[in-house]
Amino acid sequence: MKFTVKQIATLLGGEIAGNDSLPITGLAKIEEGKPGDISFLSNLKYEPFLYTTQASAVIVDQSFQPKKPVSSALIFVENAYSAFTQLLEEYYKQLSFSRVGVEQPSYVGDGTTVGERIYRGAFSYIGTNCTIGENVKIYPHAYVGNNVRIGDNSIIHPGARVLDNCIIGQHCVVHPNAVIGSEGFGFAPQPDGTYKTIPQLGNVILEDFVNVGSGTTIDCATMGSTIIRKGVKLDNLIQIGHNVDIGENTVIAAQTGISGSTKLGKNCVIAGQVGFSGHLTIANGTKVGAQSGVGKNVVEEGTSLNSSPAFGLKESMRSLAIFRKLPALEQRLSNLEKKNEN
Repeated sequence: MKFTVKQIATLLGGEIAGNDSLPITGLAKIEEGKPGDISFLSNLKYEPFLYTTQASAVIVDQSFQPKKPVSSALIFVENAYSAFTQLLEEYYKQLSFSRVGVEQPSYVGDGTTVGERIYRGAFSYIGTNCTIGENVKIYPHAYVGNNVRIGDNSIIHPGARVLDNCIIGQHCVVHPNAVIGSEGFGFAPQPDGTYKTIPQLGNVILEDFVNVGSGTTIDCATMGSTIIRKGVKLDNLIQIGHNVDIGENTVIAAQTGISGSTKLGKNCVIAGQVGFSGHLTIANGTKVGAQSGVGKNVVEEGTSLNSSPAFGLKESMRSLAIFRKLPALEQRLSNLEKKNEN
């Protein structure tokens, strides 16, 4: 990355105070900025660093007025945090999509078509009859099975696995060691106490703009598809069972487990270590607190849940407050019993 302050201000639609020709080669926190870096100030708690930072430029809100002289060039924008996020996105695109070409050894099976500006890292594997879109990046040691479709501008990071028949949309990111399309957990109990494996014949579909974190596993459907819909963001180390359907723009934090055939609505927010039972339907906009256990359907949109088993957030908070007081209440009860005995 190498731009001038002026070029960055133009990208962000900002106004400049200071030297607009300074070169920018990196991004940094305001307290760690050095010449060539650009940073931002949105939380006034960090304002003292503005007057000591060595960063060449700092993005600030339009309403901000410095209290002391500033050596850095200032870029005034409507919202400094959002503007810096936009800059990070551009920087990420440059880093992620700069690689083009084929490293050897790598493998592509018969009948597979590959788009332009693709990158295939060393030891990557693409099976037969696949369709790989334009500007797709498949990093070293990534595996793409047979009959897979990957849309334009998607990234399969090192060690990730996309198994047979799965479909990856456009602008998706599958992070290292994630597994898309592993066999669903399906076993039929037998009269003798053993279990017989139920074949899992379906696939996984990731719609556009889906992010899958490192170590996350999404099981293929028994029949049909496990579907992760447009804009879903999955953290690291999540387990998604067979035939699960996750609605658009839902975000799920690490170590959550979703049992088979559960359907989450749109715009849900699921904190870490949440567990969902199977065959549930969860309404749009549901929020679930960390380490909660959801064992029944959520019908009302916008519901907030907490605890295990999960129930209403406000009721949960009141219950926890009472729970903390139980030792004192028990002591009071004991004292009353002693008085009555006397």
